Amino acid sequence: MTLKIALQIPKILRNINREKKWLNNFLKNNNVHAIISDNRYGLFHHKITSVFITHQLLIKAPFSFAEKIIQKINYWFINKFSLCWVPDEVGTLNLAGVLSHPSRLPKIKLDYLGGISRLERQAVTENKYDVLIILSGPEPQRTILEKKVLVELTHFKGKAMLVRGLPGNNELVSSQNDLVIKNHLPAKELEKVINESEFIVSRSGYTTVMDICKLQKKSILIPTPGQTEQEYLAIHLQKQGWCLAAYQPKFSLSESLHKAENFKYQLPDLKMETYKEVLTNFINSIRR
Repeated sequence: MTLKIALQIPKILRNINREKKWLNNFLKNNNVHAIISDNRYGLFHHKITSVFITHQLLIKAPFSFAEKIIQKINYWFINKFSLCWVPDEVGTLNLAGVLSHPSRLPKIKLDYLGGISRLERQAVTENKYDVLIILSGPEPQRTILEKKVLVELTHFKGKAMLVRGLPGNNELVSSQNDLVIKNHLPAKELEKVINESEFIVSRSGYTTVMDICKLQKKSILIPTPGQTEQEYLAIHLQKQGWCLAAYQPKFSLSESLHKAENFKYQLPDLKMETYKEVLTNFINSIRR
């Protein structure tokens, strides 16, 4: 993982230079009062209030010395901005653990936005699905997990939906007996089926984590192999009782659901509205 990051540095630097050039050209023809950059290191200007958004103040690596080096590089870029916004909760009961709450913080002003999710919790009298499986992420890992899941779903005694994670095609792939398979679901439809499902099986990507926690759903999170951030998030959330962690190489849907039924979930009640106050204060500050 550390070598992989090191090999990506030239590409990252090229992207930063491209972002800087684009921004400078844009500013020549536009009157801008503030810049908000979603994890884009090159989108800042020393004469304009610039905000950097990230939940990874600490980027996980296999060795602590590598984490320290990567964090120094990360902060060197972040400290060029005016402010840093972190989409996570304040305090020990949080979503991203040390990723967003490291022992050492950037030098610039930092605000926690709370979790952020476009989904809304809905009152459901009865669950439509016993399990909803949401696949996502890079190949070939997406397909590997899909094959594992499909083998067990053919014998699954319950109602299930599988969303394959193939954007661009919302058509129904299959619907037979108690199994529904779709390539992709738009946000509103996904919101509906998550609310209607007893258990959610998905990757432990940060956006997915925020969605599931906001909707207070019992989840089984499977990190994408080799992605240290997802591996850390799954373990961190399991320790808090917010999810059950599972691992792809030995993953069994039936065994994981059995464990989940006996797992003592302590689901958080996250309103996820802190960001509204932060944004209001920010807008007022740049109007002065």
